[in-house]
Amino acid sequence: MNDFFNEAIWEKAWKEHGERVVNKMKKAGTDPTRAFDHKAKTFNEQSFNEEGRKRTTRIMNWIEGQGVQFNNASVLDIGAASGVFSVPFAERGARVTAVESSLPLIELLKENITKFADDQVKIVPEPFEDIDVLARDWSNAFDLVFVSMCPVILDWDSVEKILQCARDYCYISMPAGSMEISLVNEIWPLITGQPFQSKHLEFGYLLHLLYLKGYSYESLITRETKTTEVTRKAALEEMMNWLRSHSLATDEQNRKLVADYLEQAYPSGKVTIRQSGRYGKVLVRMQDLSMYTRKI
Repeated sequence: MNDFFNEAIWEKAWKEHGERVVNKMKKAGTDPTRAFDHKAKTFNEQSFNEEGRKRTTRIMNWIEGQGVQFNNASVLDIGAASGVFSVPFAERGARVTAVESSLPLIELLKENITKFADDQVKIVPEPFEDIDVLARDWSNAFDLVFVSMCPVILDWDSVEKILQCARDYCYISMPAGSMEISLVNEIWPLITGQPFQSKHLEFGYLLHLLYLKGYSYESLITRETKTTEVTRKAALEEMMNWLRSHSLATDEQNRKLVADYLEQAYPSGKVTIRQSGRYGKVLVRMQDLSMYTRKI
């Protein structure tokens, strides 16, 4: 039981886990900083359609409900993608520094911020991992540091680097469990002979270390679901990428197995995919450490 309160043990466990994740991605031929390149256009469309905007608004309203004000605030958006949050931050009056390393997403981000003044959204086109916070004069420089579902967080060291940039608040969201994808649940048993098993993920490390290290924070875990419709060809490629990311063979035999299943199960050529999962959100208070009370 003493190990439960031992910071060093939890830091070591998370670091080892993060190294395994990176090695697994590299083995699959995936660069974590460019993992979204191939789906940038689709991601952008889903971020700014009606469902995507509603999801963004819910998250921003929760943050505001904890006392964060966006108007005239300086915001560091790490892993900004095509501006899913940078754009609404700016719409609510914030000055945004958007860090993004994917070139296709950067081009979409540039298109999405054309309506703002030149200095309201500044794009930093490089991986946050390569940025020297002290050299950039980013230490305690931003009212809010925002990191949503970004692979930059791999261990406690990466969290400390993010927290270092925050003056008042730091928001971090991460998966709290394996993604549950309806098509994966259909395909996985065909390849492995076993049902797909959901796993607990790194959000548990984050919360426990924030607790052990004495930070003040609010946290929330929710289940989110979205439905998309894609072509059989797109579904096939998505499943091949999924198998590759889980170190399963993507040879012609498995490719044919998946293709034959899709043709039989979805004769119309359209594949409906339901994607759901548990997501954790935490807002760390860097200055006002007491419980926030909304003024009526």
